[in-house]
Amino acid sequence: MFADEFPDQRSEASHPIQPLPAWKILVVDDEEEVHSVTRLVLSDYQFAGRRLEILSTYSAEEARHTLEQHPDIAVGLIDVVMETDHAGLELVKAIRQELGNSRIRLVLRTGQPGQAPEETVISAYDINDYKDKTELTATKLRTLMYSTLRSFRDITALESSRRGLEQVILSSSHIFEITSLQRFTSAVLMQLTSLLNLSEHAAYFKVASGFAVTREGNGYHVLAGTGSYEPLVGQHNCHNMLEKPVYDALEQATRERCNQYFDEHMVAYFETRSGQVHLLCISNVGQLNELDRQLIEIFCTNVAIAFENTHLKDELEQTQQETVYMLGEAVESRSKETGNHVKRVAEISYLLALKAGLSEEEATIIKSASPLHDLGKIGIPDAVLNKPAKHSAEEWEVMQRHVGIGYEMLRTSNRPILQMASIIAHQHHEHWNGRGYPNGLQGEQIHIAGRITAVADVFDALACDRCYKKAWELDAILELFRRERGAQFDPRVVDLLFDNLDQVLLIRERYRDAFRPPPVSDSRPSGSP
Repeated sequence: MFADEFPDQRSEASHPIQPLPAWKILVVDDEEEVHSVTRLVLSDYQFAGRRLEILSTYSAEEARHTLEQHPDIAVGLIDVVMETDHAGLELVKAIRQELGNSRIRLVLRTGQPGQAPEETVISAYDINDYKDKTELTATKLRTLMYSTLRSFRDITALESSRRGLEQVILSSSHIFEITSLQRFTSAVLMQLTSLLNLSEHAAYFKVASGFAVTREGNGYHVLAGTGSYEPLVGQHNCHNMLEKPVYDALEQATRERCNQYFDEHMVAYFETRSGQVHLLCISNVGQLNELDRQLIEIFCTNVAIAFENTHLKDELEQTQQETVYMLGEAVESRSKETGNHVKRVAEISYLLALKAGLSEEEATIIKSASPLHDLGKIGIPDAVLNKPAKHSAEEWEVMQRHVGIGYEMLRTSNRPILQMASIIAHQHHEHWNGRGYPNGLQGEQIHIAGRITAVADVFDALACDRCYKKAWELDAILELFRRERGAQFDPRVVDLLFDNLDQVLLIRERYRDAFRPPPVSDSRPSGSP
């Protein structure tokens, strides 16, 4: 769906349009002549641009098997008297009740009208017409086809509309559940292509604005893609990589601000309340009927709303995360430590939480909450907090109070992130062997978030210069964790740290400090806050 040429050199590739499927007509009669005459009369018949496919069966039992294999049969021309005097009537009952097929239009034909009176049959059986074989001339048979096929078409359209609307609701509900913009775009593609069984070659574009618009036309940023469009994902201003028909379709949709339908491509246009323009392009769609187009438009309206909500939620979460980082950094700054420590602890905690088997949502909450693990240091006097030498017993008791102060500050909130932050603040100095503080919790009595943050916090703290110590070498840090595995730290979390050490070190490199405070001495114990 894309080419390497520039816009004026794009390919004009085309794909043949598939012919419309034939209407299936079932003829059920034990006389071969009836089948031959029916085929002859309807040999050149067409309705709504679609020809007929006639399926011949010679008994009610054979017809039933055929109906099970072809549930999309439009019309059934059924003889009443075949293997039994009422075989046709019993077949009608089986079609409606046992097979549950209410769409097929059923026309009974009989050569013995007195044996099954018309009024009695029509009132007792769910049929659409009742004809004497002698009155079904060529003209009347063709007329009968018009009325029955028109009825079948309309019923099918109504059912498709209902199913389509149900699918729109289900698809839209799924879209509304997506909480990440990164996953949102892929979900939109998947839901829209499955909605109408469309081509797998689809792309989700965001139209650039302002300086990002190129001189040749609009700048299209590919947020997600499937099939032939997948290599374009992440590309900006990819106009020179698209086939000319695709590019022209995108341009027309953007210019006219509405959906565009072509023989080979469909472009769905939708605009968010904030004015952002998004396009969904699907290739090789063939001809879409009016119902398909209406369903696409309904779906795209919901997508626009969902995108705006997801975008706003993403903005709120980013603002919340920045606020948490700022608070954590303020605490670190007061204790003369660098603010990137809280970012590294957050990222390492997130990594370890995922590796420990926690869900994406749980890991994200821990990531968002862990920067507040030392919030309680706000209440610790400077003389104690920044003392470069070893604390006295009285000073150590004061220092330990920071976990309770942080807990009390956070615990009254009913927000999940602050609730988690209160737990982490209170428990990240508890030890696996029960010798930590403030409550001497042991093993799994300590919340998993507290155990994870404890490992992330100590690992990063040891690797950094502090006012009371120099940064440790990596080998010395790893040796401490080997020694304290099962003592100070949860052994499983320590194993996860070692198993994913490369990723942890990448996090440290990504959020490295711009400068380090000059160390004064190396007199505090490794477990000091």
